[in-house]
Amino acid sequence: MIVTLTANPSHDRTVALPDRLERGAVQRVPAATVEPAGKGVNVARAIRAGGVDTLAVLPAADDDPYLDALARRGQAHRSVPIAEPVRTNITLSEPDGTTTKINEPGPTLDGGAVDALVDAVVEAATGAAWVVLSGSLPPGAPADLYATITDRLGDDGAAVAIDTSGPPLHALLSGTRRPDLVKPNAHELAELVGGDGDAYEADPALAGRAARALVGRGIATVLLTLGAAGTIAATTDRVLFAEPLPIEPVSTVGAGDSSLAGWLLAVSRGADLATCLRWATAWGAAAVSLPGSTLPSPDLTRPDDVVVVDLDPEEPPGG
Repeated sequence: MIVTLTANPSHDRTVALPDRLERGAVQRVPAATVEPAGKGVNVARAIRAGGVDTLAVLPAADDDPYLDALARRGQAHRSVPIAEPVRTNITLSEPDGTTTKINEPGPTLDGGAVDALVDAVVEAATGAAWVVLSGSLPPGAPADLYATITDRLGDDGAAVAIDTSGPPLHALLSGTRRPDLVKPNAHELAELVGGDGDAYEADPALAGRAARALVGRGIATVLLTLGAAGTIAATTDRVLFAEPLPIEPVSTVGAGDSSLAGWLLAVSRGADLATCLRWATAWGAAAVSLPGSTLPSPDLTRPDDVVVVDLDPEEPPGG
């Protein structure tokens, strides 16, 4: 079992534009899709598609249509009741793969809802292999929410994977327990260790050194997604780089979530580091080839086609 937390879930409405977005103009589209989403829910649904049981924990009113949408898709979930409705995010997808996202802030969580959410995750994690804490935090949630949950799980609890940014990401590095896996993109990595996110995307060796620097701060594994430039996995012993698969990009929404799902699916099968990286890269690439926030299924992934090479980064600054 893999448990995910989505503190700020969303209905993701995707509009596929027939032409380039024209600001100030009226553009008609043949259809739009709506999916129950949010980063943790995306990860849970992708992992479930890969054949591993997941439980999605999130805040939502008992009668919120969001919960019905999850149930219709067969996704097991546990909700903490709140008064406000789940937000709606809008994705505008252009034919060349350009994606514009418009994200609402989400409902405000009071102290009682925050405490109940923490308790729900800790309870659900009993006996679980992994807990995934993923996405932005809604108004009212403290920046150290993920750090609090990680500390509550303790050193003997489930392994913890993190995919977030800003203050919640920084707070994790000051907690009692460090996460087992952190999945930043290039710019989120730059937030933590310094440097230039654009430069990391342009230079895998430089990115590898930066990822190794984050490992040096107590993170067991760093899964660094570089968009179209590839993917890096760093541990204390190795830094590996996966070359990107040649694909026709359709939408980047959910690509990072699918990469994390692919990694955890491989881990659940006892795979080695290189195989985990292949799966992460293949699942992320499959997501990019699909419209909107559509999540890939195993038959769309090609992990055996992913080329992985060893990087030998120099000792990071201050290392």
